[in-house]
Amino acid sequence: MKVFCFILLMMPLSIFFPGIKPSKEAVTESEAERLNCRLSEVQKMIVKEKKYNTQIAFFIDMKIKSGKNRFFVYDLKRNVILDQGMVAHGSGSETAVRGNLKFSNVRDSRASSLGKYYIGKHYNGKFGKAYRLHGLEQSNSNAYIRSIVLHHYSAVPFEEQDHYIVNSQGCPMINELFFKKLSKIIDASKENIILDIYY
Repeated sequence: MKVFCFILLMMPLSIFFPGIKPSKEAVTESEAERLNCRLSEVQKMIVKEKKYNTQIAFFIDMKIKSGKNRFFVYDLKRNVILDQGMVAHGSGSETAVRGNLKFSNVRDSRASSLGKYYIGKHYNGKFGKAYRLHGLEQSNSNAYIRSIVLHHYSAVPFEEQDHYIVNSQGCPMINELFFKKLSKIIDASKENIILDIYY
């Protein structure tokens, strides 16, 4: 059955969140269509499962090149992107064509895995504070045993770039400042937040 995707309405972020500045560039029509298709799936899952955060979800669009904002913090109630930032993909996801990615759920592949995750408890590791990710689909079911986590890294820039950024070893790796902003959201949530990585 074909899923009907609503067109994303980009609303001024400052209306609801005065401390958050809108990005310089809005998402393109194709990016909005991909986001809304994934949004529809996440909303259905949240309604069915009744154990995840119903206010906020995170989305990563791996079709967008790594030098641009492709990690989206989404308000599920107001239907608006609250914040966005850059995120690295795994070095094992690189192909012979720059920007065309492949994905894997295999251990030691160093590739990113697609699919829905829930963000678990944090711990302190080699990169400092990090959040464990639990895969919810066949495509990412090995996330926990692969030690795929949400963490920050100093080499990931905060501002968008015209070139590609550093790769991770399979983790969604973000800038430290952006990580601090996400940490406040995650730590304040009583329920686990969904993270959806798609391509």
